Order: sequence, then C-alpha cells, then structure tokens
Amino acid sequence: MTGDTPFVLAVANQKGGVAKTTTVASLGAALVELGARVLVVDLDPQGCLTFSLGHNPDRIERSVHDVLLGDHAIGDVLLETEDGVTVLPATLDLAGAEALLLMRAGREYALKRALADVADRFDVVIIDCPPSLGVLTLNGLTAADAVAIPLQCETLAHRGVGQLLKTVRDVQAITNPELTMLGAIATLYDARTTHSRDILSDVADRYDLAVLSPPIPRTVRFAEANAAGRTVLAGRKNKGATAYRELAQSIKAHVSDGAPLATWASE
Repeated sequence: MTGDTPFVLAVANQKGGVAKTTTVASLGAALVELGARVLVVDLDPQGCLTFSLGHNPDRIERSVHDVLLGDHAIGDVLLETEDGVTVLPATLDLAGAEALLLMRAGREYALKRALADVADRFDVVIIDCPPSLGVLTLNGLTAADAVAIPLQCETLAHRGVGQLLKTVRDVQAITNPELTMLGAIATLYDARTTHSRDILSDVADRYDLAVLSPPIPRTVRFAEANAAGRTVLAGRKNKGATAYRELAQSIKAHVSDGAPLATWASE
C-alpha cells in the first residue's frame, strides 16, 4: 500500500447472514500475509468480529464505544490478534453509543477523527459495519475511502441493496464526497449450481454493481475458524482461504498500483 494515510474500506450490508464479519477478518489476515499493517474496526455491538479474532467481548474493559464517545484514546483500546491484524474491539456497550452520539454535533465524524490519531501505524483499515443503516454505519462510511457490499448467493440476496446504495449516495453528498464503491463481494457461492451465477448476474445488472472476483465459496471451515477465534487462513489449506487471498491480492494491486479490480463479470 502507498501513501501517508491508510486505505480505509467499509464493509457494509444491513442484511444479516452475508458473511460480512468473516470477510473483514479474512481480508485483513490475507493483507497481513501480503505485508500490510492492518487494523480492523468492529462497529457491531454483538462483537462478532472481536470474538472471531480471539477476544471475548465480555472480558474487554475498553472498546470502540469509549473511543467514539471520546472517553479513551484509540491507541489505548487497540488489541493484537494471533492472525497479525490489530482490532478496535466492540462490546455490548456500543448499543448505547448510538443514542448518545445522536445528541452530539458532528456525530458522523467520530470514527474518522479517531482513526486520524493512528493513521501512521497502519496501511489498511477495514471497518465491519453493523447490520443497520444508523449512525454507526454512517460513521463507518464517513471514515472510509471505499465501501464493499458482501452479498450471499441466495434468493432475495438483493433485498436492501438499493437502500444501502441510497445511503452511500447520501454520504457522498453530505459527509464524504470522496467515498467510492469498490463493488460487491459474493459469499456462500456454490459453483456447482447455476443458481449462484444467476443471482450474481441479477445483482450486477439490477444495480450496475461490479461483483469482485473471485466469489467466496461456501465452506464449513468458516464456522470452525470463528469458533476457534482465528480466521479461516490460519487452518489447513481450504478453498475459502484461497479465495480471500486472491481477493486481497486484487485489492492490494488496485490500491497500490491502480490496477483494475478483477471482477466476476469479466470471467
């Protein structure tokens, strides 16, 4: 990665069950393997990203909640992980931050301001936005250079995409005019069926949205890795880890050298 400031990617979809957290953790670990210094930000009060990287949210004293409200400096809250990524953790306290932030001026910029304090420590920041379009997601989008939308390759995958894209346009118009759309990341992909391919074609055509390549295949390894508090890259070789490594290489080349992103439509 190049430049004096990190590349900040928000991963957002208000629909649950789309492998959003898995994508953040796996991309982060894959970019670490490529030599990048990576920070992942957990903006979900459920703390799934925090847990999947080996930290129990119930045992964490300081979290992103304290950072957003200005109670602690971000550098005092960051945690290291076995996969090499640094995490800004979340706990259930974050659920209350949304109401408190709503009463503050400039609430959409709280995360952006915090990240500026550690900009020299990281090459990439990946933000795990919550499954909603509230002020926490707005913080993620306002702080980001680009946004990626994970989509599961199942029926009704497109539900909510239009609303999310409208939110992105609103953010571009009001709080972050530099925000760009990286594309959709296809998850739970089954190459053995035409169903997955049909869904990707429909989403790409319906929303004029690039689908990044490769699609991420469905594999039980993701659930096993999350339960162990590691990413899927930490285990023995599997197709899920391979796909995320390829995707990370494509994103790194795009950000560092301006190379075009590999897209599913071009295959």
